[in-house]
Amino acid sequence: MNTSPTLSTDWLADNLDKVKILDGSFYLPAENRDANAEYADGHIPGAQRFNIDVVCAPGGDLPHMFPDPVAFADAVGAMGIGNDDLVVTYDGGKLTGACRVWWMFRAFGHEKVAVLDGGFGKWRAEGRAVESTVATPSPASFCADYQPDMVRSVEHMLALIDQGGETQILDARGAGRFDGTAAEPRAGLRSGHMPGAHNLPYDKLLNDDGTLQSAAQLRTLFGDAGVDLDKPVVTSCGSGVSAAVLLLGLSVLGHTANTLYDGSWSEWGSRDDTPIVT
Repeated sequence: MNTSPTLSTDWLADNLDKVKILDGSFYLPAENRDANAEYADGHIPGAQRFNIDVVCAPGGDLPHMFPDPVAFADAVGAMGIGNDDLVVTYDGGKLTGACRVWWMFRAFGHEKVAVLDGGFGKWRAEGRAVESTVATPSPASFCADYQPDMVRSVEHMLALIDQGGETQILDARGAGRFDGTAAEPRAGLRSGHMPGAHNLPYDKLLNDDGTLQSAAQLRTLFGDAGVDLDKPVVTSCGSGVSAAVLLLGLSVLGHTANTLYDGSWSEWGSRDDTPIVT
């Protein structure tokens, strides 16, 4: 069983036939990129498209919220993934979508999952095989075992702020959005951050080639952001996607007491009963 939260492009190239690969690419509207079209144009051989805006809770005002366990299991099984499979997630950006998919699998009880370090950008830069054909997998049986402590709701966050305690809030948004000097990309949201939150923009965890920085560098980044790595952490961002990059970095460091605020600022910034600091 794989125990590392990341796998290298070298490893994946040597093991394409031994894993299930998922393209979890996700882009904000301002990026002007179409993840589905890019997948159709070219992807890692054998990869299935995992769209977090499809495999999510139906309806509601918040984007790509966690689906229920049955819906997740049905979607994953239709991709030909079973509980014994090692899943490798990647994306065409800065690991955000890949990490969100990675965390979803873990939260639904599947530990045999890893993120491709450097993603599709590194894969292509190295001249590795790419295909545009989409295979139709044979359906598999997948049983989801939801881990509720790995996902937080707005009620959890309000209680956390009200009660205080050891759990730290770590926000993955850029500094301007965090301190309220930059507008939110989604309309109608207030600016600022949750009381007591720390800020570590997710992209600071990445090298120029899209790979994660070394463990020593990650440890310094979290420390400089005011995070005590001996205490639990809940991560947040704009809509619960880039926050998962922070979770990946924490996991690399062996920090396991982590959770994700699913609604993140899309939820917090849209309500009038949530305290905000600027």
